[in-house]
Amino acid sequence: MKKGLILIDIQNDYFPGGNMELVGMEQAAANAGLLLKEWRNRALPVFHIQHISKRPGSTFFLPNTSGVEIHKSVTPQPGEAIIEKYFPNAFRDTDLLNILKKSEVDEAVICGAMTHMCVDATTRAAFDLGFRCTVIEDACATRNLEYKGTTVEAGKVQAAFMAALAVPYARVLSAKDFIVKLA
Repeated sequence: MKKGLILIDIQNDYFPGGNMELVGMEQAAANAGLLLKEWRNRALPVFHIQHISKRPGSTFFLPNTSGVEIHKSVTPQPGEAIIEKYFPNAFRDTDLLNILKKSEVDEAVICGAMTHMCVDATTRAAFDLGFRCTVIEDACATRNLEYKGTTVEAGKVQAAFMAALAVPYARVLSAKDFIVKLA
């Protein structure tokens, strides 16, 4: 199986000082960087997903701001695809599916942010489109959520979404475990 690394929304606004800081984003990006290094060493295809907010009232990933830029921890190199998206699902109204097919990818290795939004939507879509999916749990980040006056801590949000994706949508592995299996 040909694997493609999909790095979702690892952008400045999700980091400390950004307009939508996530819990654990720096560590998630560091793990994504380890995967990216391994991918480049093996000359495997890399796909950077960059969210651009067009929705009225948006407060982050605004066009022409530093917050929308892909973070330096995973800076794209020449030849690596950058796919701009405007919805949580990275396949919706983008060329991602065509680019993956053209690259002959049949296994999507997915990481990035936010776990409960774009990582989840993209993984489920990839599965529905026939890709084998692997989600790198410690290369994903999320945030605390509010529901009916209750705060759901980011760690619990992360665990719930990884548990939901693990069957049947994806294998869920740590970066270290995945790199070991890749070798």
